[in-house]
Amino acid sequence: MGGERARDPLAYDNEVGERTIDLPAFLIAQREVTVAEFTAFVQATNWPVDAAALSAPRDHPVRHVSWPDAIGYARWLDSTMKGKLPAGWHVTLPTEAQWEKAAHGVERRRFPWGDEPRRDRANFSAQAPVAAGSIACPECAHGLSDMAGNVWEWTRSPYQPYPYDDANDRADLGQDALWVMRGGGYADGPQLIRTTARGAAEPGARRPFIGFRVVLTPMP
Repeated sequence: MGGERARDPLAYDNEVGERTIDLPAFLIAQREVTVAEFTAFVQATNWPVDAAALSAPRDHPVRHVSWPDAIGYARWLDSTMKGKLPAGWHVTLPTEAQWEKAAHGVERRRFPWGDEPRRDRANFSAQAPVAAGSIACPECAHGLSDMAGNVWEWTRSPYQPYPYDDANDRADLGQDALWVMRGGGYADGPQLIRTTARGAAEPGARRPFIGFRVVLTPMP
């Protein structure tokens, strides 16, 4: 996990510091959460949201969502699946380590599909997002869509210096001002959609370029 400039000259300072992480098995959504899916949550819970979050086409990734919005959706979905999941497994946001593992697999790929940017595999350097999962990526490590571009994706990891320490994902979370987001957005260039590139935002940020996807993961 992480980048080194000797291997990737495009690496930013905040991603330098490679470390091998051993992750328990988890399942990650093949695509980003859509407007239709998020609308179902809002209607079921009367969750207060930015009206812009529900105004895009229903098959597009939901945007204008804060970190609490994303966590609220995941908890609601987890509650609707009660009794259907293995004991100890829950729906939540991916950790930063889970997200990166899903993006590049066990190989050190600069992009989810390989080492060169490809406009036929992701939506980037563009004017607007596209429907979630509409750009297939057969070469991607796990056949996932939109792990590069379309919208930045919230994780459940607080923004911390590298090298990565998974203990920091659980300690003193109330003291952290920023939360990690990954993947880059539709307007970003190749440097920001690499598998090791990191972004961060304050938890209340509701931006037109931030969305999320969920994972099924064993949790204490």
